[in-house]
Amino acid sequence: MKVTMYGIPNCDTIKKAKKWLEAEGVEFEFHDYRKQGVDNAMVSEFCQALGWELVLNKRGTTYRQLSQEQKDGLNQETAIELLVEQPAMIKRPILLVDGQYHIGFKADQYAAIFA
Repeated sequence: MKVTMYGIPNCDTIKKAKKWLEAEGVEFEFHDYRKQGVDNAMVSEFCQALGWELVLNKRGTTYRQLSQEQKDGLNQETAIELLVEQPAMIKRPILLVDGQYHIGFKADQYAAIFA
């Protein structure tokens, strides 16, 4: 089983998800947006698999700092551009398990994925 987690290491949700995976003995690679970066192809793939509305984290500070004009003009194309420029706006974590994407972290969700 190949597992990759995408995110930012200092994010609380990432920390919880990593802790859960480690406790369950699930080996995974961690892709750090800040160190390894993101590109248009990666973000497009996330949006294709999960839907851009789900990938865009509207709860974060980065999103709240956007102008009303930017928020009103959001569509898949503009969202992908913004997410590439501001990876902190990508909802975390995104988990890739054997070619299947999952987003967010809840213990029961992960238990179901790795059952």
